[in-house]
Amino acid sequence: MRFTDDGLLTRAFVHRSFIHEHPERSGIRESNERLEFLGDAVLNFLTASWLYERFPERTEGELTHLRAALVKTKTLAGFSRELDLSRHIKISRGEDTPIARNRSALLADVFEALLGAIFLDQGLDAVRAFVSPFLERHIEAVLNGTAEIDYRTKLQEQAQSIFNYTPTYRMVAVAGPDHEREFTMEVLINDERYGVGVGLSKQSAAQAAAKAALTRIQEPDESPADMR
Repeated sequence: MRFTDDGLLTRAFVHRSFIHEHPERSGIRESNERLEFLGDAVLNFLTASWLYERFPERTEGELTHLRAALVKTKTLAGFSRELDLSRHIKISRGEDTPIARNRSALLADVFEALLGAIFLDQGLDAVRAFVSPFLERHIEAVLNGTAEIDYRTKLQEQAQSIFNYTPTYRMVAVAGPDHEREFTMEVLINDERYGVGVGLSKQSAAQAAAKAALTRIQEPDESPADMR
């Protein structure tokens, strides 16, 4: 996606701590908080509209519940992680740690700020086109009750707490015809392979790898070397 106003895109990733630390950066005078406010409003409207069209049989109460599940902090943080937005965030040196940079609240705010920037630069239809695939993918997890099981987030929290490292994911193999691809992903912690997963998308394969890694961590007698 190309921006007409690159300044809007830059501002979407500026945390307020960066502004306080760098008052001399004349080109960056505003944090992403106002864009976050706007993006939150746009996201809630588009999600409500999308759900209204997608589920004509659902009651107002049911739609409200579904919207809450789709726009909550943990869900939006997951969208940010899919896009690897954390590496673009401008944050103060004092707060710039792997744990701080990957906080769910920070990532959710950045996702909303990005939506606000897209809205101002390209309009509501552009935001709808950008966010709808995320809603479509996640609604199935909400409906079947697996939305809360985010193994990648759980693994990230465990890995940072126990090893002080952020897990990284790497493609191992892709098999099958174009219409039925099967992806194999591995997850590494400090360059050690902790889990391997297979799925019909990169995201699902990564989730499976993270789930396997969590099992390994909880069973310390089985070392990462056994995965090789």
